[in-house]
Formats: sequence, C-alpha cells, structure tokens
Amino acid sequence: MNRVYLKTFGCRTNIYDSQIMAQNLKDFILVESEEEADIIVVNSCTVTNSADSSARSYISAQQKRGKRIVLAGCGAMSKGEELFGAQKVFGVFGHSEKGNINTLLKRETPFFEPGDLESLDETIVEDFSSRTKAFIKIQEGCDFNCSYCIIPSVRGRARSQSEEKILEQVARLASNGYGEFVLTGTNIGSYGKDRESSIAQLLKRMSQIRGVRRIRLGSLEPVQIDDAFMELLEEPWLERHLHIALQHTSEEMLRIMRRRNALDRDLALFEAISEKGFALGTDFIVGHPGESEALWEEGLANFKRFPITHLHAFTYSRREGTHAATLGHSVNGKIAKQRLKILESLTAEKNLAFRKSHASALQVLVEERKGDWQVGYDQYYNRVFIDSPLNLQKEWIEIAHADVREEGNYAVLTQ
Repeated sequence: MNRVYLKTFGCRTNIYDSQIMAQNLKDFILVESEEEADIIVVNSCTVTNSADSSARSYISAQQKRGKRIVLAGCGAMSKGEELFGAQKVFGVFGHSEKGNINTLLKRETPFFEPGDLESLDETIVEDFSSRTKAFIKIQEGCDFNCSYCIIPSVRGRARSQSEEKILEQVARLASNGYGEFVLTGTNIGSYGKDRESSIAQLLKRMSQIRGVRRIRLGSLEPVQIDDAFMELLEEPWLERHLHIALQHTSEEMLRIMRRRNALDRDLALFEAISEKGFALGTDFIVGHPGESEALWEEGLANFKRFPITHLHAFTYSRREGTHAATLGHSVNGKIAKQRLKILESLTAEKNLAFRKSHASALQVLVEERKGDWQVGYDQYYNRVFIDSPLNLQKEWIEIAHADVREEGNYAVLTQ
C-alpha cells in the first residue's frame, strides 16, 4: 500500500478538511512525515502571497526529493491550473472532491479535478488524531465582498451544514472523549441564513450534548452579533474569548475596504462584551491601498480605544481578481510593517494587563509538552505553562492563581 502524508497549511478550516481527507483514505497508509511518504497531499492556503509562496516552496522541495505531489485546498482553486500546467504537481483536486481522495490518489496518470464551489462535506469526522480539541466546520463560503479578499472566489458563496449533521458529529466526538469544540468555516457568523437557523440557535443545541465542556468560535463579523447571540455570553460553556473581525478602525478605510461594519457600532459592541469579562481578539490589515498617513493615524487613535487583547494582523497582500488590486495609492512595505509592529505592541500591553486582572480560577485544557512545561489554553485563550510531575496532556485542570509574565501565564502543580 502506498504511504500518504497530508501537509496542511493555513487556517482551522484546512485542519478540518485534512481530517476529512484522512478519514476517506481507505487503501493507503497515512504517515506522519514527508520522509515516509510516497505521495504528499498539500492542503494549501491562498489568503496571502506569502501563503502561496510557502506552499510553492514546499512543493518544489518535495518534488526534488522524488515525491508525488497532489495539490488540494484553496491554492488548488487559485494556483492549481498554473502548477498543473507547469508539471509542478501530479494532480489537483478542489474542495468538493475531498471525499473522493481515495479514488483520485489511485490514478496512475496526472489529473486535474477542481470540482465545484457549491457542495458541502458529507463525511462525519469522528476523531482528530492526536489533537486535544475537535474542529467542527459548520458552513462553507462567504457572501461578503471585501476589497482585499480572494477567499469567496475559492470557497464559494455562503452555505450552511444542517444542524442535525453538525450535532451528530459533535455527539460522536464527545463520546470519543473530546470536551472542547472549535467551530470553524469561511464565515461562521453567516451560519443558518440559508436554513432558518442561526449561530446562536446552533450553539444552544450543541451545549446540550453530553460531554461538551467548552465551545470556541472562529472569527465573527461585528454585524453578525445580534441580541440572541449576546444572550449566550453568560453561558459557562462559551469560551470567554471572542474573535471579532474589524480589519480597520478608520471609518474611511472601512469604506475603502468595502466592509460592512462601522466604527461607532464596533466600539460599542466591544465595550459591551468586554464588560462581561471577555477577552477580545480581532483581525486588522495595515497598508491597504488608500491608507494614507492621516487615515492610519486616525485608525491608530481609534484602535487604542478598543479593549482588544488578541490580534491577528497582516500587512496588505495584493491578490489578483480582487477590487483592491485595481486601486492605486499603495503603501510602502516598510511603512506597513512599522504600522503592524505598533499594533502588535499595543495589543501585547493590553493582553498583559488583562491577564493580570484575570489570573485566578483558570480552566485549562492541557494540549502539549514544551521542554519542562506542559502547555494549554485557559478560557480567555491565553497560554498557560504548567510545571507538574504528572502527565496532564488532554486533561482539564483548574489553576487557582497564575504567575503572570509577559510571554504567558505560569503555574506549578505538585499533585
């Protein structure tokens, strides 16, 4: 039997997609390293030029080693035809073909199967290998038209998985010992718009399944957080951390970026959720075309007003086929990186202050060992380093009080 290695780039959705592939590999041996593999399936990301470059470099290196390379993921939709035509990969298959991976990898001649952008996954995932938490993809695609984003063109329009299929999957994973569930998708806040449901309704039903201890959410849009969702903020099973995508804090930049959120509403929302004791993360893009020095300074001043504790920030990456790629007024790359560092430094300060005020009664799921420390994340999505003679991996523990340092929270458990 041929040996297959799944190389996953990018987001949590790709982690889930790789698990679907793994579960559908019936006539192959799944291995844990490139060295062991005859075939490498690259589950690629294309959200930035850097993501494309990383996948391309990896493919080139493995091809030189004589490996058969098959390209999947978002990069298969944006760069697959180009790489296949240049014979850089043996095969290409799109998102809708994940369930057919076993048949596709049996082919002895090169293949290009991009599939469609309308299907939903049929595989029920029951295990996530050695991972301590389970990922649940609740929807696919996005109907937003943000200026900089290529993802709707490679994932399709928003479509929701049925509640019953999601709940069946959660129940099976919970019975297999998983207690923490991470909801993922292209735009999870749009869940249910095509099924007379909602993210709030789904969360309520998930929480009632025996074994579900903590639910984490991927990125939400500010406009998707309604009264029904706000009512869930008191629930003990909801992680006390939300990631709400702003992308910018200048009103004019939001218009240029074709965003649906608005500064004043965003700030009021963040303040209301912060008052309930939540840590708050966001996405932010610096250096987008049109971000003049004046608009950057305006955005920076506004950013300082937000109670943000976690940041996923990028310098703008030009993507062909997006509206932003047609705009002038580009920002110097060096300046963009300087702006990024300012935001990261401000957020680090706010995160440290938050952790100092939330250092007690930390509920931690231990995920891995790093040197002498066992490491996990608390309910605020802050990393905790634990010194203990016991093997705590995959265990839930409570930290009465943590020693808060710049790089993370620390605790010693003697028993």
